[in-house]
Amino acid sequence: MMGFIIVGVLIVLIVLFLSVVTTSKAYTYKHTVDPVENNPNISGDRKIINSNKKD
Repeated sequence: MMGFIIVGVLIVLIVLFLSVVTTSKAYTYKHTVDPVENNPNISGDRKIINSNKKD
């Protein structure tokens, strides 16, 4: 019986460790956004509107 508890606790600790590692890697990932001028998916009208919003 004690062996099952130890194995269960080990599994929980391994899953917790892997979750923390994965989450910390996700937060350190550098996301990039294409500029509006170089985005081929935006039509001409939206490019004009978005270019006027530059502050």
